[in-house]
Amino acid sequence: MTNVTTSNPNCLARKAARLFAPALALAVMALPSFAQGKAVNLYTHREPGLIKPLLDNFTRETGIAVNVVFAANGLAERMQSEGAAGPADMLLTVDIATIAHAVDLGIAAQVESPILKAAIPAAMRASDGAWHAVSARARVIYASKDRVKDTALTYEKLADPAFKGRFCTRSGKHSYNIGLISEAIGVMGPEKAEAWVKGLKANLAKRPSGGDRDVAKDIAAGLCDIGLGNTYYVGLMARDAAQKAWVDAVNIIMPTFEQGGTHLNISGLIVSKWAKNRSEAILLAEWLAGKAAQGQYAALNFEYPVIEGADIAPVIDAFGPVKPGRISLETIAKNRKLASELVERTGFDLGP
Repeated sequence: MTNVTTSNPNCLARKAARLFAPALALAVMALPSFAQGKAVNLYTHREPGLIKPLLDNFTRETGIAVNVVFAANGLAERMQSEGAAGPADMLLTVDIATIAHAVDLGIAAQVESPILKAAIPAAMRASDGAWHAVSARARVIYASKDRVKDTALTYEKLADPAFKGRFCTRSGKHSYNIGLISEAIGVMGPEKAEAWVKGLKANLAKRPSGGDRDVAKDIAAGLCDIGLGNTYYVGLMARDAAQKAWVDAVNIIMPTFEQGGTHLNISGLIVSKWAKNRSEAILLAEWLAGKAAQGQYAALNFEYPVIEGADIAPVIDAFGPVKPGRISLETIAKNRKLASELVERTGFDLGP
């Protein structure tokens, strides 16, 4: 049985001082109700509802409980603060930047697993075993079916003056856009990437806000004509009766950089270097990389499997094959600081 403890992101700021104070390390450790016996204690930024069915299947198959602590952010820092006294065995998170940050904090173990090496392509895991991807998503273009007729767009064309006043997206500082800009830096170089971001800013219909679903919602409402969103939101909106009209209003265009491919980001995991249930945590990682679990993950979350031969959800498969870029995930992660500075320097989030 999966035990989920949820932290309210609206309360994180006022709890931060208490949460990370060394004097209260034992109190923090006591917050989750962790099961006795074989278990994996998982910290995650993934919404519990999206992963609980998958983890329940793992427990049914192995008899190993998965105890989950969810928070919108700050879990890597929490693990670092708790250190060896903390309960966390694993961190499962939603983008390469967060994973790289966790590794930089020194909390990740180097995992040697022949099963993970054989299943997960080298581009989707750290060379030293510090992190492993378990799913991928593409950052694509949502375009109005009625008002955008060109369906062969590149990322660069989003900065074309033809889209002035017609482009919308979430904050440029959000990790999804930082990842895309980080790849643009790798593909174009810093100066051309900055010019591209300035072009995107010039085309904004309104100040960046909301999430990827809001981009589809705004296009459906006629507030903008084109925007950026992750592939998996298409599946999530399509199965929500209240949001289906938003996704029905857009075409999904699988763009590439002119000198590269489609930007992919990942959901991935690290095993804590202080894990008390290390063997169980590695077993969970190996199970998540199995063909059955990869197919379940894809069906539940509408993401791409990271292993060959796993099923892809039909709504996502319909977008066509993905052409990954030549810029590695590790390079994208290294560029994230420069990407964030670029967003600040251009004033992107201030709007048009």
